[in-house]
Parts: sequence; C-alpha cells; structure tokens
Amino acid sequence: MSLALAPLAAVYGAAVRARLALYRAGALAARRVGAPVVSVGNLTTGGTGKTPLVGWLARALAGEGRRVCVLTRGYGRADERRRVVVSDGGRLLADAREGGDEPRLLAEQLLGAAAVVSDADRVSAARWAREVLGSDAFVLDDGFQHLRIARDLDVVTLDATDPWGGGRLLPAGRLREPRAGLGRAGCVVITRADLAADLEELRAEAASLSGGRAAVLASRFRTRDAQPLAAAEHEGRSVPQPAAAFCAVGNPRAFFAHLRGDGHELAYTRAFADHHVYRQADLDGLARAAAARGARSLLTTAKDAVKLRALSFPLPCYVVDVELEIEGEDVLSRLVREAIGKYPTGGR
Repeated sequence: MSLALAPLAAVYGAAVRARLALYRAGALAARRVGAPVVSVGNLTTGGTGKTPLVGWLARALAGEGRRVCVLTRGYGRADERRRVVVSDGGRLLADAREGGDEPRLLAEQLLGAAAVVSDADRVSAARWAREVLGSDAFVLDDGFQHLRIARDLDVVTLDATDPWGGGRLLPAGRLREPRAGLGRAGCVVITRADLAADLEELRAEAASLSGGRAAVLASRFRTRDAQPLAAAEHEGRSVPQPAAAFCAVGNPRAFFAHLRGDGHELAYTRAFADHHVYRQADLDGLARAAAARGARSLLTTAKDAVKLRALSFPLPCYVVDVELEIEGEDVLSRLVREAIGKYPTGGR
C-alpha cells in the first residue's frame, strides 16, 4: 500500500517543503500576538502524548505569574468552524461535543491555571483572548506545523514506540513533514521513553536532526490512579481482574501496553478511531464482547472519559489517570522562562 501511495507522498512532500521555504524567505509571515507563545507539536500523525505536556507547560507558565490560554484546533468537535471557549480559566463553558475531547480534558485539568479556546484560526483566537480574557501567555496545542502564528519556543514530542511514523511522508506513512524539521525545535521530548527499543540511539538521532540546537529530554507516563467513572462505584478502588480496555486515541497500542506494564490482565481490547463520538450501542457491544472473554471490568483513558459520563455501562468502568514525568524537567522550565523573559508580565 505504501508503495502505491509513494507518488502522492512525493507530491505532499514537495508542497510541505515549498511552504516551509516561503516562511523562511519571508514571503509568508508568522504573526506575532503580543505575548509569549510556547508550541507543542510533533512530526507525525497519531498520538504522541502531547496533551499531558500541554498541561505541564500551561501550569509552568501559570507558575511564572502568567494568565495562560491554551489555543487548540479542537479536532472532532461538532463545528470546527466556530470559536468555542471551553474554559475561561475559572469556569467550564463547553462540553466535549462542542469544544473537542482533548480541549475539554485540558479545561477540566487546568481550572484555575489556564483558559482553553478551540479555534482553527489560532492568531485570531489569541488576539481575542488578549483583549477579552486578559491572557498574556499562550500554549499552542499541536502547533509545530501551524507556522502562521509566531512562537517563542517549539517543543516537539517523539513517541518512543514509533518516533518516525514508518519513515514515510503522508499518505504513504505518518510523517507530516521530513524529519529534518526537527531543526526548528527548541526542545524535543521523547514520550513513553520506558518503552523505547534503544533510548540512547533515539536521543542521539533526535539531537543530530535538530542540528544540536534542541534540548532532548526523556519522559514517561506514570499511573496516578484508576478511578471509577460513575460516582456510585466509589465503594472500591481496585480494578476487578481480568479487565477489558478500550479507547479512541491516536496510539491505542501504547495505552494497552501501559496497562499491561501496570499489571492489568487484559482479556479484551478495543480501539475506536481517534476522537470517536461514543454511542450507547458502542458500549453495549463492547461490554458483551468483553464479558464473553471473561472480563469483569472496563478500563479507558481520561480523554475518553469526558465523552462517556452520560452513558451507562453494563460492566464497571475505570478511568486511568496518568501524569507525565520528565527527566530533567528543570531544563524545560528554564527554556520556558527564557521564552517569556522578553515579555513583561501582561505582554504589553
């Protein structure tokens, strides 16, 4: 299949290189928004663990006294043409259907620390947030290829389980741009480093591709807890085994591997398409298949949970809450401080 798609990948690659060249030459201009912008992105499609890093960076900026706003496209929401304020930093204002599953999750996790706005036009959204919300620092979610908005730090995530997306550009592979694009990064964070085949080799390759410009850090996800999805199930916190796991994320295999690494006995797994909108029929069918294989409970991600609360579960469902551990996080903290250092508080 990838060989048949090679001509399309060549056309795609030529278009990507031409666009990058136009920005380098100044023919296309990146717009400044009057406040520091820290971008989190990747080279590939699919889940690389960006969302927990977006949350980490938003909290780091808030810890520096900034009024933070996360700018995101909000994939999978009902109307991607609309601007949706998912949170103003103090209140949740939109659900997952309106604002997107990842934005809603971030909004819940960052209450009191950052606003979250879903808008395809991140420049316009940033200027609106500056005026209306008083935002003076931005985290640009999935922004590495969104060159229209100028940024002060580019953080790129590499999933250690599949860092180069099969080594081919879209649509033959999963690379959004050539690997040489890492030369624009100020920091590379290798996610799921504990699952890497050879972490040191990957570190060296990332450092080389960045031209030695980027700090290369390793990170892993650690399970904080597995909470029952329904409040009525809080009488017991241990997950009945064997379990069935399901998710609608970019890298479901990594989620299932993480669960097995935590010691869960998985009798059944089911991966839905990324950003899938669940219906009751999905869960009924899932529970039947899981029970037929002896599963006594269900496990899912926090991203999925924001879309599941109004549905019912024939089996008890638990949400796996993970946190990001960054090796050498002081280096990333320093880079964040340097990025905002040229802007006085308020960004005026």
